[in-house]
Amino acid sequence: MSTTKKFASQADLEEKQVTFSKLSEHAYAYTAEGDPNTGIIIGDDAVLVADTQATPAMAADVIRRIREVTDKPIKYVVLTHYHAVRVLGASAYQPEQIIASQDTFDLIVERGMADKASEIGRFPRLFRNVETVPEGLTWPTITFQKKMTLWLGKLEVQILQLGRGHTKGDTVVWLPKDRVLLSGDLVEFDATPYAGDAYFQDWPGTLDNIAALKPRALVPGRGPALVGEEQVAKGLDVTRAFVSDLYAAVKEGVAAGMDLKSVYRATYDKLKPKYGSWVIFDHCMPFDVTRAYDEASQYPDPRIWTAERDQQMWETLEG
Repeated sequence: MSTTKKFASQADLEEKQVTFSKLSEHAYAYTAEGDPNTGIIIGDDAVLVADTQATPAMAADVIRRIREVTDKPIKYVVLTHYHAVRVLGASAYQPEQIIASQDTFDLIVERGMADKASEIGRFPRLFRNVETVPEGLTWPTITFQKKMTLWLGKLEVQILQLGRGHTKGDTVVWLPKDRVLLSGDLVEFDATPYAGDAYFQDWPGTLDNIAALKPRALVPGRGPALVGEEQVAKGLDVTRAFVSDLYAAVKEGVAAGMDLKSVYRATYDKLKPKYGSWVIFDHCMPFDVTRAYDEASQYPDPRIWTAERDQQMWETLEG
């Protein structure tokens, strides 16, 4: 491993190719080669967007593509979780309502400002035209617990909390009629799960709850849209394998009394052959192992990442 690894994703400056694909009569996926995805539901009388992109300038590209297929108003924005890269583009859609789980709302209150500063520092390319982000934070106008149903005319849209994983507030959008699911970062494909705010012990069970719905198509948080039950199952399987492999390796190191840096080296070397080709592997691993070490030792809940803590952690593990 090189000792001069650039912090987080600061070296990642290459533009990605965007794909806008139709998954069912009502669902579209906006994906970009491992950059954060956006899911779109077009109902009888309105459009719902799940995950907004990182800035209003970047959201404008999503809106442009939506407008190529419908002129219905974009009434609803769903935040699958609180991370800045998912929510700070929301103002561009001028939605009537911004929907999130109560747990996500609580996380925005507790750590939204710290997360915003932290993420902008990690991902310069993903916060293109960051000056277009309004002051302050993106606040939900509606919160729910466990389940909420929206009707876009006759189209039923279920907004569900199926368990903790990527964060404690994780929310999915489910179209029972089309059997399409928008998973947010609970599922990734050819992209490394970021687990700095995760619940490792809960995550696999939450993926089982997604599988139980038997989706025919799924928009992951990163990576290409998964079409067909076989592809969806593969996306769930590889995400589950990564989370489980990483936590098992870290737990073993903690049980052996190893310090964080030694556990990080051992876990990195163990996972690199299988997962090293995935997008943002080198970015995620220090954050993921740090959180897994915390969970396996003394912190059931994730500690807040500040820009300062990011740098200190990176220096400790990669310096």
